[in-house]
Amino acid sequence: MTPIRRLDHVAIAVRDTQAALARFGAGYGLSVISSEELERPHVRLTYIDCGNAFIQLVEPLDQTSPIAEFLAEHGEGLHHICFGVDDVPAGAAALAPEGSLPPALGSGRGRASAFVAGDPPCGVPVEVTEFRQDEDVTRSNGWIPPIGPT
Repeated sequence: MTPIRRLDHVAIAVRDTQAALARFGAGYGLSVISSEELERPHVRLTYIDCGNAFIQLVEPLDQTSPIAEFLAEHGEGLHHICFGVDDVPAGAAALAPEGSLPPALGSGRGRASAFVAGDPPCGVPVEVTEFRQDEDVTRSNGWIPPIGPT
């Protein structure tokens, strides 16, 4: 049985959050839900509401960080996908190949998170984060209301 409860976010590595927001925010009419700076790794995480999931913009704030290295090697673009799970360590372990090391825990939006160990499926790394029924389903519209005449 899968531990996955929902798609939480699609993460995009960016060099400049404000430039990315000009396209995703103003350009597509999407709203920023939250933005935070983490010390380890030293990055800015900005979450854009897409109705039933988020786009997470990941900007390095230190040129020696793993995200800066990713950008140098691959350029801007898809960095990982993240699923909501009830139990982060157990979910990451369940999705990893047998015999993988335990996940290293991180955070984002005030929630525990961890990357799934092993070879990423189709070359896309997978992260899991804490699923919260009340915030993620009960109080969520699940869609983006139309703006203007329909």
